[in-house]
Amino acid sequence: MTPKDFIEALTAAAQSSAAQTKIPASFTIAEAALESGWGASHLAQQGFNLFGVKADPSWDGAIIQMNTREFLNGQWVMQIARWRKYDDWLGAISDHAAFLMDNPRYRPAFQCTNGIDFAQAVATDGYATDPAYASKIASIIRGHNLMALDVRA
Repeated sequence: MTPKDFIEALTAAAQSSAAQTKIPASFTIAEAALESGWGASHLAQQGFNLFGVKADPSWDGAIIQMNTREFLNGQWVMQIARWRKYDDWLGAISDHAAFLMDNPRYRPAFQCTNGIDFAQAVATDGYATDPAYASKIASIIRGHNLMALDVRA
């Protein structure tokens, strides 16, 4: 799947989610692209998990166990992690939105009206272990003109 195909496949769902949740569509698509390698990662292919959402103790759905690379104590390390598994990509988008909305630490991000600002806000609030997370999301948004998808009612 090309980046263009991936964007087209997720646009309607990302915009629908944005209308209900205020999570910018550009952020949803860019993060899905980054986390899943444009839908090609093993996690996306085997578990329909586009966002790399781990299965914490509150998750009661299906899981998939896979290695992950985490930035801990100033260095990259490999760890086995439990990941949420979905029936399809649309399930991943809905759960991803609920995950962000249900975590009080991410509330400041919902004041943002575009994906670049949203990415910076969730990164500031501890969303990712990668220190370059927000800049990577911003690069994808800019490189694929995803800001055009951020229509707010």
